[in-house]
Amino acid sequence: MAKKDPYREFLKKDFGEIFDTLKLPDLQRKFLNSRWLDQVLWMEAQAGQARNRYYTARLMTIVGGIVLPALVSLNLNNGKVRDTLVWSTFGLSQVVAISAAVEEFFHYGERWRHYRRTVESLKTQGWQFFQLSGSYVTYKTHEEAFTIFSNQIEEIIQRDVEIYATQVIQQKKQEENKNNENGSNNDQSGTSKSSSSTTTCKDDSVALTWGDNSVSKGGKSAVN
Repeated sequence: MAKKDPYREFLKKDFGEIFDTLKLPDLQRKFLNSRWLDQVLWMEAQAGQARNRYYTARLMTIVGGIVLPALVSLNLNNGKVRDTLVWSTFGLSQVVAISAAVEEFFHYGERWRHYRRTVESLKTQGWQFFQLSGSYVTYKTHEEAFTIFSNQIEEIIQRDVEIYATQVIQQKKQEENKNNENGSNNDQSGTSKSSSSTTTCKDDSVALTWGDNSVSKGGKSAVN
């Protein structure tokens, strides 16, 4: 079984108790549970997971980068200890490189900040709706303010989806640009090589032509 997050369980219980005090129809209450609270709990989990992975990857990279120079600078005479140190240094360098590459590929730090901003926006709208403050201060009951509240929640979720899709498209474009740049560099290097080869061939043909002319001239003078 997956380990339950105490903070998520607290939020679920706390908001459930608040829902019970609101005078809302069953359909609107269902929306609060299935749409708003579900998104809040899910994004809380995603933000926590991305934060933990980001901290782990960064700490491994930082600590490994500090320890590696110290290991390399050690000069030991014992052969077995030296071999162990060499393999330990090699293994640690791989761990540092892998952790840095994984964090760079998955962008855990950006994901953590993205999910945290979105979930805090959802919670802000929720608390304002519960207290009939902020955007809902002009409404006398929660039922009257519910339409505006649902619109605000859908806008936040839609904006979250658009931002995520934009980031994915930008990453793909960056990868395509890198691939195109690498391909153009390879083409340019191949073109330069072929040009140099053509120039060399022309030089050789000129040399051979001059050589043939000298031979023919020598032959004619010899005949004469």
